[in-house]
Amino acid sequence: MKGNDIRKEYLSFFESKGHLKLDSFSLIPKDDPSLLLIGAGMAPLKPYFTGKVEPPCHRITTSQKCIRTGDIENVGRTARHHTFFEMLGNFSFGDYFKKEAISWAWEFLTEVVKLEKEKLYVTVYPKDKEAYDYWKNMIGIPENHIFALEDNFWEIGEGPCGPDTEIFYDQGEEFGTDPANQMGGDGDRFLEIWNLVFSQFDRQKDGSYLTLAKKNIDTGAGLERLAAVLQHKKNNFETDLFFPIMQEASKLAKVEYGVNPQGDIALKVIADHSRAITNLISDGVLPSNEGRGYVLRRVLRRAIRFGKLIGIQEQFMSQMIDVVIAMMKPAYPELLEKQSFIKKVASVEEARFQSTLNAGMDLLSEVMEDAKKKKQDSLSGADVFKLYDTYGFPWELTEEIAQEQGLSIDKDGFVTSMNEQKERARNARAKVSMKVVTPDTTGVDSSRLTYEDCDGETEVVLLGKNGQEIQSATDGEEVTVILANNPFHAEGGGQIGDTGRIIGKSGVITVENCRTLPDGISYVIGTVSEGIIELNSSVNVIVDRERRHALARNHTGTHLLQAALRKVLGNTVNQAGSLVLPDRLRFDFTWPEAISAKQLCEVERLVNEEIVKGTPVEFCTMPIVEAKKLGAMALFGEKYADVVRVVSVKDFSIELCGGSHVSNTGEIGSFRIVSESGIGSGIRRIEAITGLAAYDAMDKDRQLINRAAYLLKGKPEEITERIEKLSLALKEAKQAMDKLKAKHAKDTIGDLLAKAEEKNGVAYLGAVVEAEDMNELRKIADLVKDKLDKGAFILGCVSGDKVNFVGMASKDAVAQGVHMGKVVSAAAKICNGGGGGKPDKAQAGGKDVSKLDAAIAEGIQLIIGMLN
Repeated sequence: MKGNDIRKEYLSFFESKGHLKLDSFSLIPKDDPSLLLIGAGMAPLKPYFTGKVEPPCHRITTSQKCIRTGDIENVGRTARHHTFFEMLGNFSFGDYFKKEAISWAWEFLTEVVKLEKEKLYVTVYPKDKEAYDYWKNMIGIPENHIFALEDNFWEIGEGPCGPDTEIFYDQGEEFGTDPANQMGGDGDRFLEIWNLVFSQFDRQKDGSYLTLAKKNIDTGAGLERLAAVLQHKKNNFETDLFFPIMQEASKLAKVEYGVNPQGDIALKVIADHSRAITNLISDGVLPSNEGRGYVLRRVLRRAIRFGKLIGIQEQFMSQMIDVVIAMMKPAYPELLEKQSFIKKVASVEEARFQSTLNAGMDLLSEVMEDAKKKKQDSLSGADVFKLYDTYGFPWELTEEIAQEQGLSIDKDGFVTSMNEQKERARNARAKVSMKVVTPDTTGVDSSRLTYEDCDGETEVVLLGKNGQEIQSATDGEEVTVILANNPFHAEGGGQIGDTGRIIGKSGVITVENCRTLPDGISYVIGTVSEGIIELNSSVNVIVDRERRHALARNHTGTHLLQAALRKVLGNTVNQAGSLVLPDRLRFDFTWPEAISAKQLCEVERLVNEEIVKGTPVEFCTMPIVEAKKLGAMALFGEKYADVVRVVSVKDFSIELCGGSHVSNTGEIGSFRIVSESGIGSGIRRIEAITGLAAYDAMDKDRQLINRAAYLLKGKPEEITERIEKLSLALKEAKQAMDKLKAKHAKDTIGDLLAKAEEKNGVAYLGAVVEAEDMNELRKIADLVKDKLDKGAFILGCVSGDKVNFVGMASKDAVAQGVHMGKVVSAAAKICNGGGGGKPDKAQAGGKDVSKLDAAIAEGIQLIIGMLN
């Protein structure tokens, strides 16, 4: 049975048991800051398990995409370690329990996919007599196929927990008969293919357990493992979920699978990582040096390195991604929609890494060789950090390469270097952020809440502080508030939340933001600015409407900007993030190179043409399927409800959006792009302004032009002509100056050569010369070297508040022992500097100008001492 068929059969089976089939959630957790990426089938459903959110159905089934990188170094070296995998799951939220869960698991395995009953074994928690009885008496499993293990209890600190039962498949004695390959061992013979968790307790702070009023079922069955069993493969990589990718990589590398163990590992790593790369980018993760982006960058670069190990020198990730999408598109059609974007992001990152990989590998080789010469068994943390910071080598990749050479790395030293850099960056940025703990809405009746956009009287339904409900708050306290009617617009889609005031009979709250909880309830964040505010009190609410309208202008402007970019650059442009503020807008999008000035002007003009038309901005709600058929653009990586709000500007822009917008484009006034830059691999950023801010910017430019015309003694329209004349005059003056400098340099060289002395047939000299910078000093040194056929010398100059050194030596001088790298380095140290180079050529810099003469003298003495 093929992998796609197993997934389909599983979901269909549980649909027949009354489960609602949900599409896989994004790998990016939604409203769950505790998770970096989704790593388990139940993770996106946590709000349903805790009871904070009512599930759309009390029986749900999914095939959930998951990412785990905790054991990434084992990927390819074992039969079953993966970074990306799919977890088949069936879940009950206070509905069915152990009897049904066990019965259906057995039915699916033995009747649907038809595994041999005699090869199935189960484990239970020793105290869970109920599960044991169901397996033995209801299912009829022999006692010698049931094992009680203390590990069969699932819990993570406080909260829902309970015993679990696992189903194992006996793959046969050919996998081993030693103790490790007995039930409960770590071998591959008995393979776990199903795990049922019975959430029936609530662990308290004191470690005690209370019985849950509503018990839950959390099931996980690995698609890759089931495929290996059903396809009779010894490891997951030989199944149809991986092997076509390995075949493509094998063809590119011209290596055959199954011949060389190291080559097999590389092919497996490439196959596994290609699946992870494709799905991470599809869900909106982009390469970066932190967080989720770091996970993607690390996986991608690891795949590239393993490709190089088996002889793939050219870029190859695009081919791998094509294969992955061809395999997975039946279950995940969005991969096909985003194929060009996924490939572009991966290719840009691959090209970037390829350009630094060779240089980084050279440095790493030198570092490892140096460590071996010094008989050290590890690489310093500073060296590991330099590879990371300069060449983009994740420390894990450095560690892996070092281990191949029998070396470890100083992880603590790396962390210290990393923290030092972060501290420097932190001091430079001095960021300030407001941290607010979301309110607990367990006791809130959401049916009485409304969100009508009108100021006026309402009621404080919940007053919270630090995640706990409070009865009142006084002057200076930061609070969260849920109102019976909330007219404040919540942040979302890049737009920040509304501000305003909540006025009670005896106090005022200054509202600083508004957000929405996973269950759809909106709450405001603010500070009591005077008096006291009490729970259940009547209050008057006032939204800052002027600020709201400024946000609306910039939000509609963002929509027009995206549409204009796609018209000018093409439909491969996709949104990668946005920020809508009252004073400006920021739009991040996918594009592999800088946008030309001409293209930016064209984009800006298209937006302003649409503003001048005063086109009505239309709003409607419809099923998401219909919206997509109309061509509505969705925020990249965002998960939408079945019914969505569509915002459109006729014949120009149509997007899914819940934000604030103007009623017609004319209200925007004007639109102006203020900057365009790159912020990551294949990601560009445009910042723009609208309304009076755009007019003010235009007026500032006009004043600047008038001032320039005044200084150039002409009219504004004559500026370019006068600048051209000035440039020509400057060019002629520079040429004349260069001639004078060249004559001066020749005179200087003559004076220098006259001072040269000799030892053992080799001329040597040292001197302080006049030069503006290192480039000019090198030119003088080159002229000296041309005149000094057999010799060695060191020159120094003052450049601002620093000093520069250059040293050169002929072949004859080097043959007699001169090493200018050492000479220049020693001289620079005297001036509190550093540098070095090769025996025949070197340069350095220093900070202490007062010691330049002493440094040159030291350099001369070193040259004399080196001449044998």
